[in-house]
Amino acid sequence: MQVLLVYKKTHEPVHDQALGRVQEALKTHGQALTVTLRPRELVKQSDFLGRDLVIVLGGDGTLTSISHNIDDATLVMGVNSHPREDDPEGSVGFYMDSDVDTFPEDLKAVLEGTAIVNRLPRLQAVIETTSGNRFTTDPALNDLLIANTHQYAPSKYRLSRGAEDTVQSSSGLLFATWFGQHAWLTHAAPSEAFAACKAQAQPEQVGDHCFILARDLPLEQREAEPWAHMAWSSESTVLVSDMHRGYVVPDGWDEVHFNRGATITVNARGPPLNLLTFRHTMLEKVTALG
Repeated sequence: MQVLLVYKKTHEPVHDQALGRVQEALKTHGQALTVTLRPRELVKQSDFLGRDLVIVLGGDGTLTSISHNIDDATLVMGVNSHPREDDPEGSVGFYMDSDVDTFPEDLKAVLEGTAIVNRLPRLQAVIETTSGNRFTTDPALNDLLIANTHQYAPSKYRLSRGAEDTVQSSSGLLFATWFGQHAWLTHAAPSEAFAACKAQAQPEQVGDHCFILARDLPLEQREAEPWAHMAWSSESTVLVSDMHRGYVVPDGWDEVHFNRGATITVNARGPPLNLLTFRHTMLEKVTALG
């Protein structure tokens, strides 16, 4: 098995200690594994090619920062190097179902094929410029923002989804997957609107639906067009930019810029991520959060 181990490298000794323990566990499998190590800051897209398994050692930020490099055929194993249960300053590690204590047993489950494979949907945006160029953004596991690059200026656009069509001026559009709803959306969305939108969601929809939040819409538009403020949908959302300059930001990392007149199409049908868990499915984990 070809394995890539991407790890968080900081001044905190806890991460170095975790790396040492994970390496020791990997060595016990001898020639069954060919392991390549890369710190998160130095990993390249080419490092992910031909891998059967990518092990991410760190927290959720470490995983989301490199997950856009991982295709929909590779298995991904998240290992929390600094769990919050051990230290209030540690990582929640929502996507990291393993830690250094359970890693040897969890790795055995991977090799035996008994780990749970969660096919997590990812958001993706396609940008078409007025000159005919077409760009596809990196897939986003948690959320995707479309906004004016100048935060003091409104985000203006024409928005359509299905039969709906409207012109909006907001602080930007935030899209979130079902599994990424607790990353940013719960902090950005009004609690009543979010609760009402979540009530529409069904378990069988989480694979291709996403939340759409128009941030800070004028009050009269929120009341006149209930769908325009927040929605839960599998249909593609299409925007035509009326901003001099805007950007798409997947998972809070790389920015992809566009100009006035560009068309941006967003949905939750990007290449899914094969995330491994060992005790509960990711659907069970997000349901437990409420």
